[in-house]
Amino acid sequence: MEQRIETKCVQGGYTPGNGEPRQIPIIQSTTFKYASSSDMGKLFDLEASGYFYSRLQNPTCDAVAAKICALEGGTAAMLTSSGQAANFFAVFNIAGAGDHVVASSTIYGGTFNLFSVTMKRMGVEFTFVSPDCSDEELEAAFRPNTKAVFGETIANPALVVLDIERFAKAAHAHGVPLIIDNTFATPINCRPFQWGADIVTHSTTKYMDGHGSAVGGCIVDSGKFDWTAHAEKFPGLCTPDESYHGITYTERFGLEGAYITKATAQLMRDFGCSQSPQSAFLLNLGLESLHVRMPRHCENAMKVAQFLQSHPQVTWVSYPSLPGDKQYELAKKYLPNGSCGVVSFGVKGGRAAAEAFMGRLKVAAIETHVADARTCCLHPASATHRQMNDAELAAAGVAPDLVRYSCGLESAEDLIADLKQALEA
Repeated sequence: MEQRIETKCVQGGYTPGNGEPRQIPIIQSTTFKYASSSDMGKLFDLEASGYFYSRLQNPTCDAVAAKICALEGGTAAMLTSSGQAANFFAVFNIAGAGDHVVASSTIYGGTFNLFSVTMKRMGVEFTFVSPDCSDEELEAAFRPNTKAVFGETIANPALVVLDIERFAKAAHAHGVPLIIDNTFATPINCRPFQWGADIVTHSTTKYMDGHGSAVGGCIVDSGKFDWTAHAEKFPGLCTPDESYHGITYTERFGLEGAYITKATAQLMRDFGCSQSPQSAFLLNLGLESLHVRMPRHCENAMKVAQFLQSHPQVTWVSYPSLPGDKQYELAKKYLPNGSCGVVSFGVKGGRAAAEAFMGRLKVAAIETHVADARTCCLHPASATHRQMNDAELAAAGVAPDLVRYSCGLESAEDLIADLKQALEA
């Protein structure tokens, strides 16, 4: 019987046997004991499943990854130390020096910097396109060496909703996968695989954890992209890996497991961006209530957006689920049950007024964080996006006066009263 997503949030990924712990155990161990060298050798040759070192895999982490995999409807998943690590691994697993990737220009500033600066130094080129570009502009972004397309379900903090079907169609026409960062929507509000995406990433630090207690990330593979149909583009998956005695991942693990196995066996082995078992345990506690929390985040955000829309000190409001918002039609299609708990808006008076307003808030805290049980806010142009110049900020949809306001689980009336006093001070 296929369980509904609410049940998967609570019970997915781990089924205890007779007399075993009801809660996922924390396997706080770096290493695992074996009876013989030959037993361990099979693990190193990827000929047997099991654990030998927690830098690569750990039972606690795998159980939580399996839950997220079930929530997204994928075939394989892995946890990483952060959302940044997840996005890096997701792309670098199939694109290296001399390759090219198409990405939405409105992605989170940290991801933009990862792509445009750090991965550029590694020899991977990125072309950034507006999410509402024409079909001709999107087509022109592709090159013969393009290996992937990357976007966010809901852009942070521009709150642009990506037309996933359109970008998936373009990616597949060029024989490459669509990678979607689904952090803001979560699988409660959108499951990108249903719209043609091939790989999904998350910063689990946000809504999935929900309490600001543990940094982490996750990558989920749909298992649907046929790497072998484009073998010349993806030699890392379709030709022998000499570091594992000539294993070809697609042959050994199939389309359902090749991508995540390679990311674990190669990238996690060499970069070590592993999530700790303790963090994975805390993440799972958050996942157990994700289906309950997301509707409340969205309910609070809608009330806050409606209040801000009517306030004379607010020059503009962006919230995808708000009727009349320029993202509303796409949100109705991809996010019919709600978008997220984040509202972006501008304060009359520009950058200085926005910063002064934030300093007067009493319930909402100024934090780099977002998507938390506690309401927080940020001025991205001064923080997460401060490395961008004015042109890059404009392309990312980040105005100088933009305030990113993340609605927590408090009383919406208290949030509105706090916003009111800060705007009118």
